Order: sequence, then C-alpha cells, then structure tokens
Amino acid sequence: MTEEESRFSGEVILIVDDEEVIIELAAALLQRIGFKVLAAKNGEECLQMVAEHQPSLVLLDYMMPVMNGLDALKAIRSQFPDTYVVMFTGHGNEDVAVELMRAGAADYLRKPFAGGSLLKRIDAVLSLRHIEMENKQLVKERESLQREIEQWNLKLEQRVREKSYELEKAHKEIIQSEKLAALGHISAGMVHEIRNPLNSINLFAQVLLSSGNINQENMSYIHKISQEVERIDGILIQMLAASPVDKNKLEGVDLGKVIEKVYKDYLPRMNKQNVDFVFDIDGKIPLIKSDPSELEKIFTNLFSNALYEMEAGGTLTISLAADAEKISIMIKDSGSGVLPEDVSRIFDPFFTTKEKGTGFGLSVVLQIIKSYCGKIRLNSAPDEGASFLIELPLFPDSVH
Repeated sequence: MTEEESRFSGEVILIVDDEEVIIELAAALLQRIGFKVLAAKNGEECLQMVAEHQPSLVLLDYMMPVMNGLDALKAIRSQFPDTYVVMFTGHGNEDVAVELMRAGAADYLRKPFAGGSLLKRIDAVLSLRHIEMENKQLVKERESLQREIEQWNLKLEQRVREKSYELEKAHKEIIQSEKLAALGHISAGMVHEIRNPLNSINLFAQVLLSSGNINQENMSYIHKISQEVERIDGILIQMLAASPVDKNKLEGVDLGKVIEKVYKDYLPRMNKQNVDFVFDIDGKIPLIKSDPSELEKIFTNLFSNALYEMEAGGTLTISLAADAEKISIMIKDSGSGVLPEDVSRIFDPFFTTKEKGTGFGLSVVLQIIKSYCGKIRLNSAPDEGASFLIELPLFPDSVH
C-alpha cells in the first residue's frame, strides 16, 4: 500500500507503547496519510484518553508497566465497544494470539513490523469497523422503525376503537331518533281518534251518575271509569308532547325561573316526602330561545321521576352553569339509582321501571331536548342515585 492519503483520513488513532521510538515512528507514518494521532505510555493513560477522545482505533502494546495491554484491551472492549484495538506483541506464539483475539482484539501485529504491514492492518481493521458500525446503525434504525410501527399500530387501534364507538353511538342515536319520530307520528294520528270515543265514554258515565237510579256499589264503578278515562287522557297528553316544536312560540326564556315554577308546583309533595331541595346557579345564566311550556315539561318529568325514587326522603339537587356556547344543567337525586342494564333503554318510548308508568316521560324529555339540538345523558348506579346531565346550546343550528 502506498503512502497516499488514507480513505479513513481524519479519524483518530491512539498509539499506546512504553517505547517512545515506537510511538514516534508510528505517529509520523500515520500522520503523513491523514490520521489524527494521540499517544499514551501505559494502560491507565490509554483508558483515560479513550474515554476523553473516543478514538476509532487503538494500537496497543501487549507488555507495558502499570497496566498491561491485555487488561487495557479488555477494559476498552467492555467500556468503549466502538473503539477497535490492534495489539503489538513481541511474543509470537499462537497461545498469545488466541488469548488476544478472545479478549476482543481486532488484529495483532508482531514486533518488529514494517510500516507497510502496519498500514494494511489498520486499513483492514477500519474497513471492518465501518461495516460493523453501519450494521449497528441499521439495526438501530430498524428497531426505531419497529417502535414507530408499533406506536402507529397502537394509535390505529385506538382510532378504530374510537371510530367504532362513534359509529355505535351514532347508530344508537339514529335508532333513538327513529323511535321518537315513530312516536310523534303515532301520537298525531292516535290522539284525535282516541279522544273522541274517550270523551263519549266519560259523558255517558256522567249521565249515569246524574240519573239517580244507581246504587252505591255501581256508583263507585262509574267513578272508577271516569278516573281511568282521565288517566288515558293524561297519557294522550304526554304523547302530544312528543310533537315538533312550534317555532312561533319561541322566546327568550329564563331557565332559573322555569325551574323555580316547577319546584313550587312540587313543593307540597316534596314536603310530604321529606325531600330537601338544593338549587345552585353558577353565575349569570343567559336567556335561551325556546318555548317555555316545552322546557317546563322537561323539568316536570325529571322532578316527578326523582320524587318517585325518594318516597322515604332524600335530596334533589339542581345546578345551572353556562359558557359562551351552551347552558349545562345537572339534576341529581339520592334515590335507588338505575340498574346498569336499564341505563341504555331509559329514554326508549314505552320503557318504564314504574309499576304504573306509561314509559313516555323520559322519551318526551329526550325529544324536546333534541328539538333544541341539545344533549342529555344519565349517570347512575344502583343505590347511588341518578344524575341527568343536560346541555342546551345557546345558538343551535336549527330548532326542529
């Protein structure tokens, strides 16, 4: 090999030998072809300089004072694996060579050596080092890519779960809307058809009562007929509540006043059942454009349901808060709560957990809230009460 500049010129080589003449000759040779050369006279100096400069290659003498070359070699390979080592040795037997290679030497060179031989060995070892360093880098890049792929897979799985949940939620909302729409259509047709014969039944009952020819027992039956007619009429009125909002009745409504009105209507019942009322308003609540009678139906139904669950006493809590976009309402009772299997069905038309319930109350509440582009959800657990959370936008896209 000629002494033209090495393809690895600019890299750092550390020469470690206790003979100054070896260091001077090797340094001169290596500097001529472009290497940066450092020197040390024993194993301890060698380790200090490797730690400080991290050379690509160390030319290390086998026999040295303070710390011999073998111990220095082992320390370099364990602490600085990117630094390769070529050993100088005056002992040429095979046992020494095997020992050095096992300890991690990239090559060894017997003293005395020719300059050309040294440069060939250095070129071969640095070539090997570069290949192995590139392989290590490729392994790191592969591992990094694998981690990125794993992270992307986790994100993708999370997005799939989120989208699946959103689709499931949207599907449930569509089904719920279809049920409410069906209820509205049924209501519109049934109410008129049923109320006419119902009025006739009630009228005939009144005629019988006023005839004076009815005994006491039959009189009680007629009273029961009238009561049942009124109960059916009440159900029909609730069915009518599922009809679309009349946009001509919309006005700026103070929700706090609506709640206070419903509270006063239910106050005698609350006193009778020993139910405490807590009403918390967080700051100034803006008016909401709505039909006040529709909003009153929301709270009438929710008050009624809450009091039904607190016949032996409890606390009914209502809180109001608002931001720039919506009004948030929380209505919480301290009753027995809703069973987990019933939570998803609680707003379905005709579904009820009451012994004599109609199953219209909460479906009407949902229909009204949706008509104002709002949201309602239930948080509940057995024996922990029920909490209805309502959000009504101040500026809905449309009221329908």
